[in-house]
Amino acid sequence: MLKALFLDLDETLCDTLGANERAKQLMAKDIEAQYGENLNGQAFAEQYVAGIYREWNDYQRERYMPIIEQQSEEVFRLELIRDLLADRAVMNISDEQAKALQDKFDSDRLKAFDFYPGILTFLAEARKLFTLVVITNGPEFSQLPKVARVNLAKHVDHIIIGGQEPEQKPARSIFTKALKLANCQAHEVIHVGDSLAADITGANNSGITSVWIQHQQPLDAELGINPHHTLLHPSEIPALIHQLHQN
Repeated sequence: MLKALFLDLDETLCDTLGANERAKQLMAKDIEAQYGENLNGQAFAEQYVAGIYREWNDYQRERYMPIIEQQSEEVFRLELIRDLLADRAVMNISDEQAKALQDKFDSDRLKAFDFYPGILTFLAEARKLFTLVVITNGPEFSQLPKVARVNLAKHVDHIIIGGQEPEQKPARSIFTKALKLANCQAHEVIHVGDSLAADITGANNSGITSVWIQHQQPLDAELGINPHHTLLHPSEIPALIHQLHQN
């Protein structure tokens, strides 16, 4: 019997990619307005977002991980902005200048951050039948404002933020915590998420039925990560949950 739903936040319940795109467009304009059109603001914004998602080369990993571990996520993002500007021969950027760019990006992204159409209705209906637990990876710095922006606590029973835990998805410990919060066994749960590496691997390794939101991503057979169910888009979640619950 299905008793609980575990749900990812970004690209599962909420359109994070759409919010990122809006914020990138505005950041590109801000960069070119402040430092000149020859800087290619779009490329700057793309590199900034890649950086905050830790899509790093080896040099960047060696540079930025100690900053995150020894100082903070915010300090890292300020350094990232300074580095990207320095690559474009814009030197001696102050903390205040870098923070203004970072704060504007975060503000613009939050304004655009929202649930996918139909998700709120789904959550309201699903909560009548199941315990709802959101498990989201990411640092408090970025995830807490998103959670507050959509008033997530009003719509689900429990929220687990990876950055507040000893380990993040796919670690078994975070799924074990969710099972305890939901007061159920692994076979009584479905986990829905868009990341094969984090969501699907974590659910599979914990004995939980996994649902992958594909978002046009390829299923890499070489990874050996096989979801129990695959959906093309979050709009398909309600129908699948209804089907599984009936079975």
